Amino acid sequence: MAAELRSAQWYGGTDRNAYIHRAWMRRGLPHDAFSGRPHIAIANTASDLTPCNAHLGEVARSVRDGVHEAGGIPLELPVVSLGETQVRPTAMLWRNMAAMAAEEMFRANPVDGLVLLGGCDKTIPALLMAAASVDLPALVVPGGPMLTGTFRGAPLGCGTDVWRLSEEVRAGEMSEQEFTRSESSMIRSRGHCNTMGTASTMAVLAEALGMVLPGLAGTPAPDSRLLESAHESGRLAVELVHEGRTPSHVVTAASFRNAIVALAATGGSTNAVVHLLALAGRLGVELSLDDFDRVGADVPLLVDLLPAGRFLMDDLYRAGGLAAVLDQVRDLLDPAARTVTGRPLVDHLDGARIWDPEVIRTRDAPLQPAAGIAVLRGNLAPSGALIKPAAASPELLRHRGRAVVFDSIEDFHARIDAPDLDVDADSVLVLRGCGPRGYPGMPEVSNMPLPRKLLERGVRDMVRICDGRMSGTAYGTVVLHVAPEAAAGGPLALVQNGDWISLDVEGRGLTLEVPDAELAARTPNEATVAGYAAPRRGWERLYVDHVLQADTGADLDFLVGSSGSEVSRESH
Repeated sequence: MAAELRSAQWYGGTDRNAYIHRAWMRRGLPHDAFSGRPHIAIANTASDLTPCNAHLGEVARSVRDGVHEAGGIPLELPVVSLGETQVRPTAMLWRNMAAMAAEEMFRANPVDGLVLLGGCDKTIPALLMAAASVDLPALVVPGGPMLTGTFRGAPLGCGTDVWRLSEEVRAGEMSEQEFTRSESSMIRSRGHCNTMGTASTMAVLAEALGMVLPGLAGTPAPDSRLLESAHESGRLAVELVHEGRTPSHVVTAASFRNAIVALAATGGSTNAVVHLLALAGRLGVELSLDDFDRVGADVPLLVDLLPAGRFLMDDLYRAGGLAAVLDQVRDLLDPAARTVTGRPLVDHLDGARIWDPEVIRTRDAPLQPAAGIAVLRGNLAPSGALIKPAAASPELLRHRGRAVVFDSIEDFHARIDAPDLDVDADSVLVLRGCGPRGYPGMPEVSNMPLPRKLLERGVRDMVRICDGRMSGTAYGTVVLHVAPEAAAGGPLALVQNGDWISLDVEGRGLTLEVPDAELAARTPNEATVAGYAAPRRGWERLYVDHVLQADTGADLDFLVGSSGSEVSRESH
């Protein structure tokens, strides 16, 4: 058996190198640790500076127990951890770096399989991208959402209610003291955001892709059943090695179709689009923006969760979880897609039930009949842009208004509350210089706060357009991921104050009402160009020079595809 294991390339034999590899790793391991027992790396993103993942050390211990029980050797491997709420300028700047670093460590070390522990927004996508590129047997254990806190007698949606309460302060409806007092209620327990934000979305989609033990995604972080499933995941990791079941065997075109259905049915984050596109690029699976529209546009929204609804993640779990949701749209799923168990995803839906039809709607009584993420095109977004209709105001999904343009996020903050800002409720707010290359890192700024003077008049939503992203916990009529971005020569750089812009979500159109000849004669203004990132060194320089656009996943051009698990040269 040892000759069949990848780790035997390090530990097998009697030469000096094998001696060194074994001797330095013994440190209490049993004598047969190097004789045919799979070595499983537990890739752990736990960090005190990634508060949503701080509990993953405890989860890792349960994984270790499961690996041991199944006859494997568990080895904890700390990997780059990105705390969405903490790192500046934006965690997305380092998703590709985290994926690259993890991939290289997976390949460089004597491991046969992987258990990937993630939670906060970028950690699961980065780990999936890394595992896909090295293609070792792997599965994900999501860290789970936090429990719901309350403030003034009402439940709080982590993230979503930050935006809502902060706008109440700006509108003069809440004092700053009350706003600050809500801080201690917002984060009730360990775990990531309890809304259907990016963290919850990527956990759910990792399961829909087949990379999570079925039934695990969405288990609240403090729930003992998370540790039970982590233990079982450790056991399954050893089985994956024995069976030779790698991400390229599990995650196929059929898997991505199922993930798109799950994204629409749960009202998941727009950030999932850029992560799924990047993952598909690593696996060599053809996936485009049009697939999200084609597969997901007519999928009903069944989950009544913030930011598109009322409830929160622990409600979804008690109401039946992802399996109950997918069972309602089973006919839309591709039955060919398998999971890390080796069985088709649809087989794991047998017996699923909805325990609270207010939280999970039935197929014949959806929250919205067709709520998938819409892909917009037009002369303002030649390569596409996104909007999440489920989080938008229905009356704004078809709209025409004058542009109010901001050349950078700094320009926006400086002017948005100016009393003399020429803006009304019908205006279209345009923010540029926030794409992958321009910022850099494509920050979550597209859901721009509304002008104070309009908030004071009761306005709570406007059409907003940006080449950046927005938090999965956010809401509003926001057109985002505009491609090409302004810094890559996209037409967004040419919009001027007062230009008329028309949005037609049903017709999938985003149009700048400027004649082609006039648009061709325009050049970006000096302030726009001055706002683009121009790093001189380090990761930011590498990123800006090589990052791709949002419509293909914003990966680095030289990371697309996989390199496999073989190490190019042996140690000497």
